[in-house]
Amino acid sequence: MLRKIRIVLAAVFFALITLLFLDFSGFFHAWFSWTAKIQFVPALLALNIGVVLALVLLTLLAGRVYCSVICPLGVYQDGISRLAAWKKKYRFRFRTACHWMRYAFLALFVLLLVFGLGAWAALLEPYSIYGRIASNLFAPLYRWGNNLLALIAEHAESYAFYHVDAAFRGLPVFLAAVAFFVLVTVLAWRNGRDYCNHVCPVGTFLGLLSRYAWLRPVIHAEKCKDCKLCERSCKSSCIDITHHQIDYSRCVSCMDCVSQCKFDALHFEPFRCGKEALPAEGKSQDVDASRRRFLGTSAFLLAAGSVAKAQSKVDGGLADIIDKKAPARQTPVTPPGSLGQEHFRTHCTSCQLCVSACPNGVLQPSSELETFLQPEMRYESGYCRPECTRCGEVCPSGAIRPFSAAEKTSMQIGHAVWIPENCVVLTDHVSCGNCARHCPAGAITMYPMQGEGSGSAEVPMVDTERCIGCGACENLCPARPLSAIYVEGHQQHRTI
Repeated sequence: MLRKIRIVLAAVFFALITLLFLDFSGFFHAWFSWTAKIQFVPALLALNIGVVLALVLLTLLAGRVYCSVICPLGVYQDGISRLAAWKKKYRFRFRTACHWMRYAFLALFVLLLVFGLGAWAALLEPYSIYGRIASNLFAPLYRWGNNLLALIAEHAESYAFYHVDAAFRGLPVFLAAVAFFVLVTVLAWRNGRDYCNHVCPVGTFLGLLSRYAWLRPVIHAEKCKDCKLCERSCKSSCIDITHHQIDYSRCVSCMDCVSQCKFDALHFEPFRCGKEALPAEGKSQDVDASRRRFLGTSAFLLAAGSVAKAQSKVDGGLADIIDKKAPARQTPVTPPGSLGQEHFRTHCTSCQLCVSACPNGVLQPSSELETFLQPEMRYESGYCRPECTRCGEVCPSGAIRPFSAAEKTSMQIGHAVWIPENCVVLTDHVSCGNCARHCPAGAITMYPMQGEGSGSAEVPMVDTERCIGCGACENLCPARPLSAIYVEGHQQHRTI
């Protein structure tokens, strides 16, 4: 019964977290964003002491339940391992823990956080790894399916579905997501929870606590018949049935071993001092030849098809519309509520939940080395609308603080800069004023251009004290491929 309850809870948490990254309507973000905020590292970075203490107490009570129920990457590995079991059951063996590797990755993770390299620390964090996989691989497939239904509904004169942007977010971001997807999937298919046992810093830290868990699986040697069903079904490879011992630092309290025991020799029960010794330092079991042959012939291929854009690429059927290019900003623009560059870089886990939740496509993963995979503001396909507060609502790590629509109108995350040589008023000798007309802050005013032969042409002038950096001017500027006005970010945000 405990195993069934654990599987149901894990499935519910996994489904809700996955839907957070797939949802483009905002429904799941409004109701279930708390499932992201109870993840260990995001809660720690957000200084959500209540959640961190609750997870620590849960681990001290019943072991690494977090890893087998709440962590989406852990549940994903369990699912892949279950699929692999259809080909060969009872394929696991006890293996001695590689402690030096586990603690080295934990130390590396802590050092990266301490030195402010959050973007690189996030490459090891399990929730963020799954978030990037779901956001960059699963979400486009989900949106393509939605667009197909929208096309069918359109022919049926129905508006039950509508087209959404389903494009990939850059080659480096896509390749990083594919790399982690293949790595975790292969490890899970081959050896169950290999990533958790050797790399995951959260698993290693919780493993230190789970050594002292009150409730844990206990082997009763007097009843055990050494059938090894429990050992061979353990995805964490932590049961040494030869010595009737369990490595509790790797055990995730999945209860698979308890359900497999035919002789009532395994129970999930309170720990009694002296009942269990430390795990034996036995020799690792050899990997059988059939598994090696299977691994050698296995391959995981990801097909990436090209998708036609929903919008038309011609202007009135006469001329091609050139796509906009991102300007070379001296300072990247971080989202409202992020306080500034330093706070955002040290708190962001690169899970990209805000990227999936952004309804205007403004937040995009960075390809820069220092902020790799962390979101940044880009205005080629949209601008940051003053009434939208979605990113602050869903961010689980405190990198983007919650804010109201009223507060957002006074947050200055950057300021607009006019580039005369790109402006159509000067290059094409036409009247424009698009930037001033659409500026929600009223920070742009059109003034008659001074100089010989200027005539009555008007050019924009930016009031940097009123500009909030929303990017409406950059997005709606008709100049191609580079806008004549763009947003330069601020190292530290301020209230105006």
